[in-house]
Amino acid sequence: MGFTMVLSLLSGVALFLFGMSLMGDGLKRVAGNKLELTLYRLTNTPLKGVLLGMVVTAIIQSSSATTVMVVGFVNSGMMQVSQAIGIIMGANIGTSITGWVLCLSYVEGSAGLAQLLSTATISAVVAIVGIVFKLFVKKESYKNLGDIMLGFSILMLGMQTMSGAVSPLKESERFISALTMFSNPVAGILAGILLTAVLQSASASVGILQALSATGAIHFATALPITMGIGVGASCPVMLSSIGTNKNGKRTALVYLLIDLTGMIFWSIVFYSVHAFVHFPFMELIMGPVQIALLNTVYRTVNISALLPLGKWIEKFVFWAVRDEAEEEDGDKDKEEMADFELLEERFLAYPAIAISQSHRAMNGMAKKARKNILRAFALMEGYSKDKYQKIQEKEILIDTYEDRLGTYLMQLTGKEMTAAQNKELSKFLHTIGDFERLGDHAVNISEAAEELYEKKLVFSEEAQYELNVLKKAIQEILDLTVNAFCENNLEISVKVEPLREMIGVMCDELKLRHIGRLKDGDCKLKQSFAFNDLLNNLERIAAHCSNIAVAMIELEAEEFDTHEYLRSVKGLKNANYSRQLEIYEKKYDMKQNKKGKKKTAAK
Repeated sequence: MGFTMVLSLLSGVALFLFGMSLMGDGLKRVAGNKLELTLYRLTNTPLKGVLLGMVVTAIIQSSSATTVMVVGFVNSGMMQVSQAIGIIMGANIGTSITGWVLCLSYVEGSAGLAQLLSTATISAVVAIVGIVFKLFVKKESYKNLGDIMLGFSILMLGMQTMSGAVSPLKESERFISALTMFSNPVAGILAGILLTAVLQSASASVGILQALSATGAIHFATALPITMGIGVGASCPVMLSSIGTNKNGKRTALVYLLIDLTGMIFWSIVFYSVHAFVHFPFMELIMGPVQIALLNTVYRTVNISALLPLGKWIEKFVFWAVRDEAEEEDGDKDKEEMADFELLEERFLAYPAIAISQSHRAMNGMAKKARKNILRAFALMEGYSKDKYQKIQEKEILIDTYEDRLGTYLMQLTGKEMTAAQNKELSKFLHTIGDFERLGDHAVNISEAAEELYEKKLVFSEEAQYELNVLKKAIQEILDLTVNAFCENNLEISVKVEPLREMIGVMCDELKLRHIGRLKDGDCKLKQSFAFNDLLNNLERIAAHCSNIAVAMIELEAEEFDTHEYLRSVKGLKNANYSRQLEIYEKKYDMKQNKKGKKKTAAK
């Protein structure tokens, strides 16, 4: 096998891998990037998991990619190991579809209709249509279709290049005799493992085996052990992907290896033991590309069919092999605190639909924790304790960590190819993450004011305390509106935030004037004045950050909402809905009205 032949074979492999990647990416985009989301939502039974794993792998053309995705799901807590087993089994069968696609590259014709149906003609037509869609059609869906067509054509060209490179070998006695060594089961299995581990693709290994089979030099005795080894070799990228994952992530990667390794050992023992006595006549059968594809599919299907009922035992084995370490008493608590960060799996960055969904879930956790910390700070003002104060500081560190982790993850995501809707969602997260972090800062500021009041034994007048309580109720409502609107992505709720923010601003200005009046009358002392004004400033800023979040949501939803009209109303040109909502808040948080109600309740 000369240098030119080797170079031609490698170039064919390179074209094949690139074409398969381009076609798979195009198929995913046409499917709306929802394949990955569907993957972990519809796995409540093992059979569903197997079918889903088959479909997804057939589309993205890689069992390793499917399994790496599943490792990420399990590592982030989105999926249980038991759910992952079915999907991995299905991925093992789904990857055999590529072999049947490659059979098209061996369709030939000499004249007439047969020539029109030849691989060269089909590939040429598909490539021409694909490049037209890619370069001259503006619609995104057609561009994605163009990628699929170009990927298919390049894949076919790669197979033809490989076949052409090895075709002279059918006349080589040295090559034919060298292949006989792979009819030895151990040598054949090791060859399949090594080839797939190097190429990082079972489909590429099967493609090379099909190309070699076109020479007529591959017999069943050689093809079977190599096919068995290919399955085991495909686990190499999956095992590498589990480095740095938690225990469940490692268990999931081990499932892939275990399924193929168990199948290879079991069927080797069974098949070759029987063959030793029976001497199967088909061992010398010459294999062509179609027969290789059939062998690959049948072997994988039989293997998975035998292992499917043993799913529970596979799960028990991987949990035994990768054992949990003894955790301290605070382990569960720490795990709960860090759960949202585990959602931000780097493996999901290649799948924007999942990464955005995970980011939203993590940001929901950040938003709820920021709200909770402000409410803790309010409670601290009612009854101070050092433990409660310390907890607020600890939670603030956690909220800062959210900003750091989410910010880094979202910035990594900006470099990925996404749909318009995904870009819009990403922009919303980047616009609002800083405001959620600032809410946490104001919780700390309020806790420090509460500490100062406690240590200096400062007490607000009854009038000032009452006013603060009314204002805190308004702040609690604007926090609830903002967090609920964000978590539920609900614009109907978000439009209620800005009128309340305006109302809170008016209340803060009014309370400052009232406090100045009490200072003049001697009802309040100067030393309480600074703490009172600091609290008002923090509460007003909390409302402002809530408004920023709500307005960012509305600005990014122009297609579904009359954004321009709303934003004009925010700037002063109040529309009817805005004015009506503001009037509701004015009545609800009117100081005089609230005080009258309080007096009536006390009299009763």
